[in-house]
Amino acid sequence: MTMIRNRLLSSAGACAAPILLVLAVSPSPASAPLLVTTGADTGEGSFRTALETASRDTQTRPIFIVTGDDIDIQTTLAYSGRAPLEIYGNGQTVHARENVTLLEISEGADLSVSKLHFKGPGGFSIENRGDEAGSGGKGIFLDVRDDQTGVVHMTLENVSVSGVAYHGIHISDCDLADACGGGSGGGGDGAPASINAQLTDVRIERVGLGAFDADGIRVDERGDGDITFVSYNSVFRKVGADGVELDEGDAGSVYASAVENRFLDNGDYCDPRILHSYLPDEPDGEFDDGEKSEADLPAAVTGSPDDRCFEREISLHASGFVEEYEFSIDLDDGIDIDEAGDGDLVVTMTDSEITGNLDEGVDLDEEDAGNAVISHVRSFADHNTDDGFRTSESGPGDLTAVVYEVGAWKNGGNGLRFDEAGQGTVTVTIHRVTTAGNDDGNDTGIRVSREGDGKGTLTVDQSDLRDGIDARNVEVVDVK
Repeated sequence: MTMIRNRLLSSAGACAAPILLVLAVSPSPASAPLLVTTGADTGEGSFRTALETASRDTQTRPIFIVTGDDIDIQTTLAYSGRAPLEIYGNGQTVHARENVTLLEISEGADLSVSKLHFKGPGGFSIENRGDEAGSGGKGIFLDVRDDQTGVVHMTLENVSVSGVAYHGIHISDCDLADACGGGSGGGGDGAPASINAQLTDVRIERVGLGAFDADGIRVDERGDGDITFVSYNSVFRKVGADGVELDEGDAGSVYASAVENRFLDNGDYCDPRILHSYLPDEPDGEFDDGEKSEADLPAAVTGSPDDRCFEREISLHASGFVEEYEFSIDLDDGIDIDEAGDGDLVVTMTDSEITGNLDEGVDLDEEDAGNAVISHVRSFADHNTDDGFRTSESGPGDLTAVVYEVGAWKNGGNGLRFDEAGQGTVTVTIHRVTTAGNDDGNDTGIRVSREGDGKGTLTVDQSDLRDGIDARNVEVVDVK
């Protein structure tokens, strides 16, 4: 883990260096700063004009917002340059009254923003959608070029995003744009470039409530690059889909570190209070072979406020008759990270709170070649609808997890869950962990399972698992 930490710190330092250089050295005429002196949408001294001017320069033109007014915009603020874009605010708000993306970086430029707030019109819900004419407005959208190499950096400090219909922040390295999809089912190709996102004192709330599968921050990475995500003292609250979703879909790894973060009440765009009445009278069932054919099952849901919110799963006997089926409403997580293809999933979560999310609190998935290496330290998950902390590894790699001074209470699934579904080894060590009141309380405190030929070990030290252990093909070592 020391090597991983050094890598993350090195990435953070590399990202911060251009900012320090700009502040420490008197700018040449070609890189003279641009000043925003008015809150007007257009014209001399406006933010829009500064971005247009910076777009035409091959060198960085830092933008300082010095007006005391907030900035009201009618259309998207666009930056089309390739030089790094640096924006320095002083607590102002960029406010769009219409359902538009607030800031778009279209040519994959590095982005640094400090002390600035982005606010959409708000008021969105599944019954007042913002994606009827398209995908809906985003807060900040950084689009990676198809041929881009190296590392694309986004650095945000003391930034907030609220009230937009779609993703609060979206970094896209995917040629399918918003049709890229999420998780292991996502498609599309991408550039060789890696993505490095650094968040400090960032707050994202009440976004993604006007479109299906719209996240607080979404990173789509295809191609050969990695995702590095470092978030400190940030809040992701009341997001329609996942508070944070990182999707790495081809060769490349995910390195994520969340320190003093809060993931609260995310995932209810597909509001069960509204959609429950659209479920069939019998939403699930199990049948003997020969008893039920697919034609006998309830049809897919239609006519709801958003039919994409319903999942319909069917399992068949070898004969082709139905073994079981289930309808469910698609809810989302506090933080959801998926790594597919060749590459590792390395996640460290420290001093964080994961509460009240409508699906899992933490949902981590690694598949194909590569290992999952997970650390949860001094964090807690409570009152999430499904598992509090969940990790799965389904390829030939191993799953290794260390859990230290963690609490998991009153979650609808397991407090902590680690599943090795491939041929690798699962090794989980917990120290000073407490669980209580998860699911039905019958061996639901922690679940560790292994399906393949590898070894499985759960080591329990100084822990209070009041709702028990579910160990499947795993040796439990209780250190007294």
